[in-house]
Amino acid sequence: MNTDSLPATLAEIVDDFQALTEPERLQLLLEFSRGLPELPEHLKDHPELLEQVVECQSPLFLTIETEKGDGGAPDSVRLYFKAPPEAPTTRGFAGVLHEGLDGLSAQEILAVPDDMPELLGLTRAITPLRMRGMTAMLGRIKRKVAASARFQG
Repeated sequence: MNTDSLPATLAEIVDDFQALTEPERLQLLLEFSRGLPELPEHLKDHPELLEQVVECQSPLFLTIETEKGDGGAPDSVRLYFKAPPEAPTTRGFAGVLHEGLDGLSAQEILAVPDDMPELLGLTRAITPLRMRGMTAMLGRIKRKVAASARFQG
């Protein structure tokens, strides 16, 4: 599968998944679930700042913040996720998106293909409902980024 259209970090992650067998891919997804950062202090006590991705089977909340770039550099988008530890698949995909997209520009995130979750090669290993949740998570991020870019532009 071609990863040329993906930002470098995300392409690397997809390549890592594609190089593995299905059981190993699930193990890698679990590793990403353990690597998902906690919410920063300024968001922990403010659930109203997070938006629920209702398509996910587990309660997953996310938000984005934009940081100004230095001298002509594009603004970077910071991603924040909240998912329960007992939802490793959901947390794992949030971890993939966090590691692959956090800190990129709005343009880079908006250019990620909507079917990117399918590139991870998990479609046979996890349920279609969970795959829809992963796709919805990416879609929600892209909508928030687009709205933020319009608001600031």
